[in-house]
Amino acid sequence: MTQDNPVHAQQAAIAAQWPAKAPAIAVLLPCYNEETAIGQVVQDFKAALPTARIYVYDNASSDRTAEVARDAGATVVHEPLRGKGHVVRRMFADIEADIYVLADGDDTYDASAAPRLIELLCREQLDMVNAARVNTSTEAYRPGHRFGNRLFTSLVSSLFGKRFADILSGYRVFSRRFVKSFPALAKGFEIETELTVHALELCMPVAETATPYKERPEGSESKLNTFRDGFRILRTIIRLAKEERPLAVFSAGAAVLSVTAVGLALPLLFTYLETGLVPRLPTAVLVCALMLLASLSLASGLILNSVSLGRRELKRLHYLTLPAPPAFPGNQNTGEEDEIPSAQQNDLTIQQNLDLRGKV
Repeated sequence: MTQDNPVHAQQAAIAAQWPAKAPAIAVLLPCYNEETAIGQVVQDFKAALPTARIYVYDNASSDRTAEVARDAGATVVHEPLRGKGHVVRRMFADIEADIYVLADGDDTYDASAAPRLIELLCREQLDMVNAARVNTSTEAYRPGHRFGNRLFTSLVSSLFGKRFADILSGYRVFSRRFVKSFPALAKGFEIETELTVHALELCMPVAETATPYKERPEGSESKLNTFRDGFRILRTIIRLAKEERPLAVFSAGAAVLSVTAVGLALPLLFTYLETGLVPRLPTAVLVCALMLLASLSLASGLILNSVSLGRRELKRLHYLTLPAPPAFPGNQNTGEEDEIPSAQQNDLTIQQNLDLRGKV
């Protein structure tokens, strides 16, 4: 989308439906060396969501990303810890809003789809809407990335449930109770996997809808490394499986150890039945050790499963203390309700907090 192209009529009508006291919307754009694209991205989101406040978090860029974003009308915050996970954690901690739109600053996502995603979130009272990527050109989505996305999506679906077709999308809309209940432990691009698993583990109401995905503008380079970041995502999935599904993980380990022990023990058993002797004593000791390890693995899985259940209950209780997504404006009643702070008031408070943090 270019600056001259209008927002789609239907999406513009949705954006116009938000009343003066509409819920505060924050657009969050993590950036690292996106001088070429960030100005257009900010302008596109301003056109799609006129009442939203746009925040660009500059992740120690070495180019003019921050200056270009500020000139385009965004609020710029600097995050020195390198990695998308660090930036998202800082964003979720700093920004106070009712609806959060998270996207990348590389101009590959369709900003004009944001009103439609927000409408779906509010109308269906969801906590997350995931924008599944649909290629608009062959250069937008590299084959290695497509293969990795399908592999990791299938793996997450088998472990935590199949509710998404694109778990690595960086374009999502969240409710406040999702953002403020999300622990954000990842450091890099694996943050998308954590976002997905968090929603699946707490059985949050979520949805996924297709949105266009285009190639980067000329002069912009991808920061994603297929193999390095792919291994980091795989490591994150394994870690989350261990923490959230410990019984399944440790039971699988116990099964492997048990099968290996039985396989080694059978020849010893046949020899003993024939001769009454156990000539391969080291093998017999190894079998006993493997069975002991299998028992310990199973016991560890049972104990950690109880711990995991307690942690999940605590996270769920904290999640329930936060406000639900705001009702879709078209369905709001006309009775008197508590006033919701405007986006401008929210932004002033956030900027004051950021200024104080900088002084400290």
